[in-house]
Parts: sequence; structure tokens; C-alpha cells
Amino acid sequence: MDSLESLTRQITGAKDLNSIVRTMKAMAAANIGQYEMAMESLGDYWNNVSLGLVAYLKNIKLENDSTNQIANTQKSKNSICAIVFGSDQGFVGQFNDALSQYVQDTLSTYEGTLEIWTVGVRVPLLLKDMGMKVTKEFNLPNSINAITSLIGSILVQVEKYRQNGIIDEYYLFHNCLVDDGAYQQEKLRLFPLDAKWRQEKAQVKWPTDKKPEVIGNSNELIRRLVREYLFVTLYKTCTESLASENLSRLNAMQRAEKNIEELLDEIGHTYHRLRQSSIDEELFDVVSGFTALKKDEY
Repeated sequence: MDSLESLTRQITGAKDLNSIVRTMKAMAAANIGQYEMAMESLGDYWNNVSLGLVAYLKNIKLENDSTNQIANTQKSKNSICAIVFGSDQGFVGQFNDALSQYVQDTLSTYEGTLEIWTVGVRVPLLLKDMGMKVTKEFNLPNSINAITSLIGSILVQVEKYRQNGIIDEYYLFHNCLVDDGAYQQEKLRLFPLDAKWRQEKAQVKWPTDKKPEVIGNSNELIRRLVREYLFVTLYKTCTESLASENLSRLNAMQRAEKNIEELLDEIGHTYHRLRQSSIDEELFDVVSGFTALKKDEY
């Protein structure tokens, strides 16, 4: 049976842990806010870049150089690269486990050449445990200001592989927020911007009745549009993943806080019962001693 001293140490430790949990919960809530603001600010720009590409592909006959930058439709697509966005830190519940399982389920039937690039130190460990080979690992940015550097590093590798003809298709795997305050796993096709991509974008309605026109060097325009599209898509994916990570951490901290409060309540009741029992024993000893003294007087 626990002593009063042992219970006091447990209560002190639980209160200290609860203080840490509250701090982590507040930080997670603040981080979610800044990443959601970043996603909202990117939304209109991402739509405009997408519309620019759609308008260009609908109205301009591409030259060979431009076509090679967007899609090589003649080459058999037998190699893909999966870029998986996970987390560096723990206390995120099933954030990495669910994403890793989703990646494995999605890619398990693929028979061609497969490369897996990961962002964050947790996901590659899980994927390797599942028997999947991770070929490149990128560091997860620790702030919103460091996302640009990460995206630049990924795009350098994408361009290098594209020029060498190593990879045909790139897919992004990440967790994204949903409307009911939760997150879910998502797969997004990043590259190439081929007939399949154009077919998907063909459903996008042009916002005005005026026909768009390309002014200036069309080849330079498509290069810039493609670069911006890839950059903003990767940036948007990274911020969605980071927002989902902090939401998962917030949920985990809320569960931990509830468990700690229940533990404190249980330990507190035990402490008070034991303390009352100790007081009763002391009172009984005092009464017994007093009674014995009274008998001796008579």
C-alpha cells in the first residue's frame, strides 16, 4: 500500500506533467492557427497558377521544348516517386502510423520502379519496418519560415531526376485537415502535367467569359507557370501536413490532460482516505492514552 509520502510524490509529478501537457497543447493550438493562415493565403494564388496552366494548355499549341517540360507522353511510365510528409516529433497519436499504412496499402501492388522520399524522421523508420525502401530523407522544417528551404531542396532533386529521365511520375502522400476538426490521408499527383492532369483540370471553369491570351514568350511563360505550380503545390502540401500534425498533437494532449486529471482525482481520493485514516489512528491513540491515565488516577 502506498504511503502518504509516496502519494505526495505522485501528485507532485502528475501536476508537473499536467503543466507540460498544457504548454504543449497551447503551442499546438497556436501552430495550427499559423499553418491554416498560410494555407488560406496560398489558396487563391494556387488557383490562379492552376488556371494559368489550364488556359495555356487549352489555347496554345505547345512547342517540343515546352511539351517535354510538362509531359513526355511517348515514354512508358514505369517508375514513380512517392514523397511522404511525416513528423519529426512524437506525441502525435496515429499521425505517422496511419500515413505509413496508407502508403504501404497504396503502393503494395505497384510492380514498376519505386522510389520513396520522406520528410521527417519518424515515417522512414515505420516504412522500413514494413519492408519498404526509403531512398531519400529530408529534414522537416521547424517553423513556417523554413518551409521554402525544404521545398527548394525537393525541387532540385525533382529537376535532376527529370533531366536524367529517372522518374516518370511523382506523388505526394500526406495528412490533410478535414471539415470536422480531424485529418485524413491523401495522395496527390504532382508531376507530370500530362493528358491525365489536363483531363482533370478541364473540369475547372474559367471565371470569366473572356478568352485568355498569352502575351510575350510562351515558352518562358509555361516554364514559370510550371515552376510556380510545383512550388506552391509542395508548399501547400507541407503546410497541410504540419497543420494536421499539430492537430493530432493537440488531440493527444487533450487526451493526456484528461487522463492526468482522472489520475490526480484518483490519487487525491486515496491520499485523503489514507490521511484521514492516519488522523483517526492518532486520535484513537490520544483517546486511549487519556483513558488509561484517568483509570490510573482512580
